[in-house]
Amino acid sequence: MDKIELIEGAAVALPRSAVDTDQIIPAVFLKRITKTGYEDALFHEWRKDPEFVLNQPSSAGATVLFAGPDFGTGSSREHAVWALRDFGFKAIIAPRFGDIFRGNAGKQGLLVATVTEPEIEKFWAVIAAQPGVAATVDLVARTVAIGDLQVGFAIDDYTRWRLLEGLDDIGLTLRNEARITEFEATREKWRPKTLPVR
Repeated sequence: MDKIELIEGAAVALPRSAVDTDQIIPAVFLKRITKTGYEDALFHEWRKDPEFVLNQPSSAGATVLFAGPDFGTGSSREHAVWALRDFGFKAIIAPRFGDIFRGNAGKQGLLVATVTEPEIEKFWAVIAAQPGVAATVDLVARTVAIGDLQVGFAIDDYTRWRLLEGLDDIGLTLRNEARITEFEATREKWRPKTLPVR
């Protein structure tokens, strides 16, 4: 997982509340067996509408999504995070998130940051006036900005630390690789062994 300190890129507004994981990626796409290649599935049903925001030229290359309250509610599918990430989003800004979605996002390198509802509405207004405007998300300072509009955001300290260090679950385990190797080399021979990956 890449370290995250600063995210810069085009902003997209999605002024809808309670966007659940089935809307983010419909269940039919969960049959795939890879962790990548889901950009075509993101908001699949909504993207059938030519007027949908992600179909607009101003959304090309977007990296920051400004969403409504309760984004990512519903099922626990990691595919929702994968689809957002594969489309190019690196940060999602919203007033509230589904708990499981927020946890999955942090483990997969997708920054989810919480701002207030009045603040998200101000961002939506700026984006509506300037489609494709650049946004900056500073994880070190815990701020998100579009032009002169800058606000602080909330993120739990542990997830923030993992994102800053670029540590997914495997990365966290590998921080103890020397101790694991030492343990495996000295434990009783009759116990099952974990074979190295080749």
